[in-house]
Amino acid sequence: MHVLWGLIEFILLPSNLIALIGALGVLAVVLRRRRLGAGLMVVSVLSLAVVGWSPIGPAALMVLEDRFPPPEVSGPIAGIVVLGGGVDTHITANRGQSTLNEAGERVVAAGALSRMFPEARLLFSGGAGHIGSAQAVTESGVGRDVLIALGVNPQRIQVEESSADTCENAEESLLATRPAAGEQWLLVTSASHMPRAVACFRAVGFPVIPYPVDYRTRGAESLRAQSSISEGLRAADLAAHEWLGLLGYWLLGRTSELFPAP
Repeated sequence: MHVLWGLIEFILLPSNLIALIGALGVLAVVLRRRRLGAGLMVVSVLSLAVVGWSPIGPAALMVLEDRFPPPEVSGPIAGIVVLGGGVDTHITANRGQSTLNEAGERVVAAGALSRMFPEARLLFSGGAGHIGSAQAVTESGVGRDVLIALGVNPQRIQVEESSADTCENAEESLLATRPAAGEQWLLVTSASHMPRAVACFRAVGFPVIPYPVDYRTRGAESLRAQSSISEGLRAADLAAHEWLGLLGYWLLGRTSELFPAP
C-alpha cells in the first residue's frame, strides 16, 4: 500500500503531472494523433505557466502553515518530539558529514527548545528517510549527531529509527516515550506538515502541543505573482504532497480527521 500510494502521489504532484501530460502529447504526435497531441501539449504549457507564475501553490501551502499557530507554552514541558525530514540521509551517508536540508529548522528548533526546557526529554523520530531503505543512516540518528555537535547532552537524546512515514512516527513515538497522563509534550515539525502530523498523533492517542517551524510562505506577500516558474512549482509540489498525505491517511483509515483543527 505504501508503494501504491507513493506512485499515485508521484503522478499527481503538479510538476510531474504537467510533464506527463506534455510527454503524452509528444507521444500522440509520434503516433500520428496530431490534434490530440497538440491539445495535450497546449494543456501542459498553459498548466506550467498558471501553476508556476500564479500564487496557487503558495496559497495552498499557506492554508496548511496557518492551521496551527505557534503556541504560548506555559507550565513544565515533559518532552519534545522532533519529526525526521530535516536532514539528508543520502548526502550524509555518501559524504560522511551530517547534512541538513530545507527543513533543517526542525533540528535547529530542537536545539533551541532543549535549552529553553533543560529538564525535558528529547526524542527524534524518523528512519532512513524513504520506504524500504536498508540504509544504515537514519534521520533521527543524523539529527542526534547534529545536536551533540552543538553541545546538547547526548544522554538527553532518544532516537526512534524504525518509522517510515508520519503515522508510523506517531505510533513509534508513543511506544518510545509512553507519556504519562497530564504531561505536556511539544511536537516539532514543518508548519505545512503539522496538520498531517497532528492527525496522526491524535489517531494514536498521543496529545501533543504543535510547535510549527520551517515556514515557506510570507503572508499576503506570497499571494502575488511568482518571480519564477520553479518557485511556484516548488510551492505547489510541497502543498500537494501534504494535501494528498492528509487525504490518503484519512481514506485509508489511519487518521480520523481529514483536516484537524487546533
